[in-house]
Amino acid sequence: MSELILRAATPDDIPALSRLGIDSFVEKFGHMYTPQDLATFLEEAHSPEALAGELANPARLYRLAERDGVLVGYCKLGLKCGFPEYARGQNVLELKQLYTAPGQTGGGIGKALMEWAMGEFEARGADEVQLSVWSGNDGAQRFYARYGFSKVADITFRVGDQLDEEFLFARLM
Repeated sequence: MSELILRAATPDDIPALSRLGIDSFVEKFGHMYTPQDLATFLEEAHSPEALAGELANPARLYRLAERDGVLVGYCKLGLKCGFPEYARGQNVLELKQLYTAPGQTGGGIGKALMEWAMGEFEARGADEVQLSVWSGNDGAQRFYARYGFSKVADITFRVGDQLDEEFLFARLM
């Protein structure tokens, strides 16, 4: 397997980020939604316009994973607390997304991105990190548990008009 390269995102990456985000979300969760709810969410979260706004937001930090010049995953951090009502720390940051391309799970991409993210959180003085994970995504929950995250609250996540049951996971640093 060729070397995995992690690098910062640029505006030139928006089309590939959009495609990977859409493909990954639809592959894993698309069956759960009506076509309208799914289309609304994908436009709000993964369209090129939405990603341009996110990349320009100073409270967001992206890291891309490439193999052979092809985007195979990415990670998005929130540099402000996403769930202040559940915060236990004073400098709480958030892992907002960690996506791998369909068919790429298990190739070390998630591990590399998670290790980068944890290093960023530490370097930025986080005393707690939060993330949300779908209540039925047992694989992701096990992955995050390996990094010391555990469930702290039941929350919801909106996809169009549908509210999904999610878990808020957190870890004190």
